[in-house]
Amino acid sequence: MPNAFNQKIIDEFRANKGRLTGYFAQARLLLLTTTGARTGTRHTTPVGYLPDGGDRVLIIASAGGSPRHPDWYRNLLADPQVTVESGSFTYEARAVVLAGEERERAWARAVETDPGWAAYQEKTTRLIPVVALSAIAQSGPPTVNASSLGEGMKVVHDAFRRELALIREEMRNGNGRTLGAQLRVNCLTFCQGLHNHHTGEDTMLFPFIATNHPSAALTLERLRKEHEQIAGLVKELRRVVSLDGVGTGGDAAAARAEVERLTLDLEAHLTYEEEELLPLLDSSAA
Repeated sequence: MPNAFNQKIIDEFRANKGRLTGYFAQARLLLLTTTGARTGTRHTTPVGYLPDGGDRVLIIASAGGSPRHPDWYRNLLADPQVTVESGSFTYEARAVVLAGEERERAWARAVETDPGWAAYQEKTTRLIPVVALSAIAQSGPPTVNASSLGEGMKVVHDAFRRELALIREEMRNGNGRTLGAQLRVNCLTFCQGLHNHHTGEDTMLFPFIATNHPSAALTLERLRKEHEQIAGLVKELRRVVSLDGVGTGGDAAAARAEVERLTLDLEAHLTYEEEELLPLLDSSAA
């Protein structure tokens, strides 16, 4: 059973599909469920994470600089299959503890994002582990934390809105003319996620709506064109955040401008899509 502090976060996280208030309002958190190494009981813990591109995220077993590894870390060493709740989605993942240069690169990105990680390492003699969580492929569409297609669309859209708001804030707070390595990863992960979402809509959701609501043909045509326009903005953002390919470069001013352009167009697109399609999806579910 989680302690009272963690349970409050878990309850709010689940009730609001990943949206939190107060101290954690601007944090990237997920819910990690592991299997107890001694008891076999399932345990859920809120943990911070770093996007790592594709279907992988990183979590850090800091335990606030405690001399002992956190329980969830010891659990996943015994059983590396875990359940992840992102707010929008719930999925099974495989946990792998990073080592060597891969761990050092990931740790450097974490410290760049939040120097507090380095402060935790200074408090303890143990090397704080960095763990990669990779989604386990499943057949069929992903499991959205929603009870209907309409709610699912809104949940996923709101997740994109939150992530883009975090990226904008991180860019505003950045120093210098180049982008930090973790900020580049955040941008590229967002771009890939948006591409995957729009591909899913084009190939599955829109054909479903077209079959059940032929009168929506013009709306769907407009939405597909907007997908193409947004893809162009995403392509340009990907270009400016990875100008040097592998280093810490990337024009911060150009990236900020592209994020602002993408934000404006994407918000208009999401709002229009919700106004036009949510009533149709709700009527299909009735």
